[in-house]
Amino acid sequence: MNIQNIQEAASYITEKLSISPKVGLILGSGLGMLADEIENPVKIKYETIPGFPVSTVEGHAGQLVSGTLMGVPVVAMQGRFHYYEGYGLEAVTFPVRVMKALGVEKLVVTNAAGGVNPALNPGDLMLITDHINNTGQDPLIGPNESKLGVRFPDMSTAYDRALQEVARDVAKEMNLDLKEGVYVWNTGPSYETPAEIRMLQKVGGDAVGMSTVPEVIVARHAGMNCLGVSCISNMAAGILDQPLSHDEVIETTEKVRDSFLRFVKDVLARMS
Repeated sequence: MNIQNIQEAASYITEKLSISPKVGLILGSGLGMLADEIENPVKIKYETIPGFPVSTVEGHAGQLVSGTLMGVPVVAMQGRFHYYEGYGLEAVTFPVRVMKALGVEKLVVTNAAGGVNPALNPGDLMLITDHINNTGQDPLIGPNESKLGVRFPDMSTAYDRALQEVARDVAKEMNLDLKEGVYVWNTGPSYETPAEIRMLQKVGGDAVGMSTVPEVIVARHAGMNCLGVSCISNMAAGILDQPLSHDEVIETTEKVRDSFLRFVKDVLARMS
């Protein structure tokens, strides 16, 4: 990871901002509407930022949005990058490095995920309590730059316990049936087979998706505290006898729009 490239991107962004963001938001498929709630927004297209990849996924706006949300200075990725798009993990996680350079201390990561645990239902919000990296890949493979983090970062609290408690309190006050579980990262872009889902159930997975874990690994390496939330957009293969599609993902996230927005905004209000 080239520190100079990180600083170049951070400097470019800083010149355009009037605030110093303290919380970073990564918004997954169909969940980018949260960035539309940001007040006094500054929007920066990814392709204009030095070193940034370009999002190629439908439902991702492909821009940074910075401003205030619930009084908290934030910077949001309205659309993320994925390993399956052909980007290396250094490129996928580059924006997290840049957020750290901008002064971000806490990272809220959201995604649309398939339900592996039959107790979940499409439209549920699931607090990520832990994850399983099922890809055999890690964004920290290669020479370690000690200025960015330690060689062997501890991942025993990848998802910050204090932030989880905040999320639980907010859900309780909203009467939101917030589920909790373990998120599994697979590379994609093909969805899992029914046999693979049965395997994930046996190893303790509750939801499965194609993102989030590399960003959280890098965020923890950089010393940022993370909160993860999955929107269960569909049941994974073999649980219901129906084909899977990205259109279903977008359709479900649209249905939970109001509860998702209120939940994350109220959590943010308590993170200041």
